[in-house]
Amino acid sequence: MKRRSLLLAATALTALPALGQAEVTFAPIAVATTDAAKREIIVSPTATVNGNQSAIAYNTLARSGDMIGGVKFSQLTDQNGNPIEGESEYGSVDADFTSLLPRGDRLFAVTHFESRPAAMYLSEVKQDADGKLSFLSTKPVDFSGVGGLWVPCAGSVTPWGSHLGSEEYPADARAHFEAASLEDVDSYNFGMVAYFGVNPQTMTLDDYRAAYNPYRYGFPVEVDVDGEGNATPAKHFAMGRVAVELALVMPDQKTAYISDDGTNVGLFRFVADTAGDLSSGQLYAAKWVQTSDQGAGSADIEWIDLGHSDDATIHAAIESGVSFADIFETADMAEDGSCPEGFMSSNAEGRAECLAVKPGMEAIASRLETRRYASMMGATTEFRKMEGLVHNTDHNSLYLAMSEVSKAMTDGDDLDKGGRNDIRVYKNSCGAVYELQMDDAYVAQTFAPVVEGRKADYAEGTEYAGNSCDVDGIANPDNISYIPGHNVLLIGEDTGSGHQNDVAWAFDTQTGDMTRIMSNPYGSEITSLDWYENINGHAYLMAVVQHPYGESDEDKAASPDDTRAYVGYIGPFPATN
Repeated sequence: MKRRSLLLAATALTALPALGQAEVTFAPIAVATTDAAKREIIVSPTATVNGNQSAIAYNTLARSGDMIGGVKFSQLTDQNGNPIEGESEYGSVDADFTSLLPRGDRLFAVTHFESRPAAMYLSEVKQDADGKLSFLSTKPVDFSGVGGLWVPCAGSVTPWGSHLGSEEYPADARAHFEAASLEDVDSYNFGMVAYFGVNPQTMTLDDYRAAYNPYRYGFPVEVDVDGEGNATPAKHFAMGRVAVELALVMPDQKTAYISDDGTNVGLFRFVADTAGDLSSGQLYAAKWVQTSDQGAGSADIEWIDLGHSDDATIHAAIESGVSFADIFETADMAEDGSCPEGFMSSNAEGRAECLAVKPGMEAIASRLETRRYASMMGATTEFRKMEGLVHNTDHNSLYLAMSEVSKAMTDGDDLDKGGRNDIRVYKNSCGAVYELQMDDAYVAQTFAPVVEGRKADYAEGTEYAGNSCDVDGIANPDNISYIPGHNVLLIGEDTGSGHQNDVAWAFDTQTGDMTRIMSNPYGSEITSLDWYENINGHAYLMAVVQHPYGESDEDKAASPDDTRAYVGYIGPFPATN
């Protein structure tokens, strides 16, 4: 594309790995400082794998609005498959996680779009002998059987090879139930009614409520693709309803971690009854037991049992029309944060509440009001901007990105009311990545930061003006990945003022050295950062450029065409396993 280029920077590589460790390193790129560079997708020009240097590049598979085999990639559709108005003339510009799914001698990709209503597209992929990929065809995945798809954000590939997506920022069902007019409802929800043929510009409150059930959204979403290119979607209601950033299944094929994005959120662990089947199991929520307030803070983890359930039971409750008032009794909270006898406190959902679960509704509460129920049971719902997860297969730990360390994570914030003020650390608006050590059963035991952003003050008119976080460190980490066997953590940013242009880093987990490997155009987020170590002898780093000129610097777009998302990858690399 005309705006894609490589920036040939210094040729120094990341520090050599530890003795006996295979080598994967990237040529670093410089900070984008000119207007021209800030409009480009810039990636490392070379990578070295086991001593052999390869030329690499950013390769675009598709952009929002592209016609592929007669189908408009990213077009949003209603429950009957009819096109509906998207976020732009190109459909959705909010492409996010894109999986690569080998099926015999065929290769498929599933791309989801972070919209309301949302979409997933299944594309067949051609792989050339030299590893170059291209889309042959594409088609939307039908979600009408589960009420449509809502704001899918990050994702992962399960150990059995399915696409595991997400639904972020579900509506507050209490506000939905108590609303006396549309003015009492968060307008963020309104776009979803178009999926059901309702015009959000002319609807009444009754129209809105008839079309939109908040309990249908906020779950991990699995899409299985067979060898013939047929996609079967499922929402895993048994895994709980939160602002799912990412669901990640461990190698035992039973344990899954679920990160929860937003303010006053939690960390969850699901253990399936049967390996390879996420439709029923036990759900747990983390309690932070602080051991240090240094930096982003350290803690031991206790796990609060939220009980057992299954998809079918929870789906039936949703479709029966169960409401917030069917699940909870409510009472007023005292100024000191205490509740009347028989009620328990919660500081989830950004409000302090006194709640009591109605008799027999415990399982429903645990899965439809997961955050509230977890807080009531004593779990920690104080995290701020929890993002991506990835498994360090070499040391059996998890990395967890926290885009900001702020609000209820600090001591004495108003958002602690109704909770227990478990997290008492210092604010870091540039964010941090934590490592969670696990035992042999994949149960996380501890939290500790491994890399933290640093504030900076660059004077107006200087080279790095417009960046409030140190340009040589992370700013608001989001999507992360890991190169197994090589001690390399890949960190993608979703930042506004932290860095004017979002970048991706290769972080050496042994030495702490960081190499800048990708820089995005103005106003775009790096999403779908995901490493594939061997697909027919080639490795790939998926990387999607979401909403260019959409989150900042909107006025700098030369034409609407500039705002189209890029779905693509860095590489190809030689296989790394």
